[in-house]
Amino acid sequence: MTDSLRRQLRALPDFPDNLPLFDPATAPADPIALFLDWLGQALAAGLPAPHAFSLATATPEGAVSSRMLILKDIEAGAFCFASTRSSRKGGELAGNPQAALNFYWPAVGRQIRVVGTVSLRSADASAADWNDRPGADGSANPAWQLYALHPTEVEFWQASADRHHIRHRYAL
Repeated sequence: MTDSLRRQLRALPDFPDNLPLFDPATAPADPIALFLDWLGQALAAGLPAPHAFSLATATPEGAVSSRMLILKDIEAGAFCFASTRSSRKGGELAGNPQAALNFYWPAVGRQIRVVGTVSLRSADASAADWNDRPGADGSANPAWQLYALHPTEVEFWQASADRHHIRHRYAL
């Protein structure tokens, strides 16, 4: 790394001073309830694309990849997202149904990491999701798959301007 690039990167601000407060002692016992609270706050604050997350998957051999997706729903405690089964992520999930989601909202210094096992939702649920997409023309896409990530771990992270960040982890 060049010295000038290093200086330029180090000069960038980390987080604003007026971040939300978070006291893990007041967190609900259910991580979904806390997720919905934080998502609601992100929506109320007008944050762009608060439903967007990074999905990390891996091949059976452990080669990892990630990409951005959007949350479709939370149903029975599972985080739902969709893709085509023939995509790289679809192939990786077929061979290794473990994944991680990461929601990141820098304007409020928050991120939520969700780790778990992924299952396939029904063909009917997948078709309904396809038809609910903006611009859907009513024709089915048989390769479209709705997935559900069933959390085994959920970690909430609240940044602090003084860099004393707060982590609150649920092991399920």
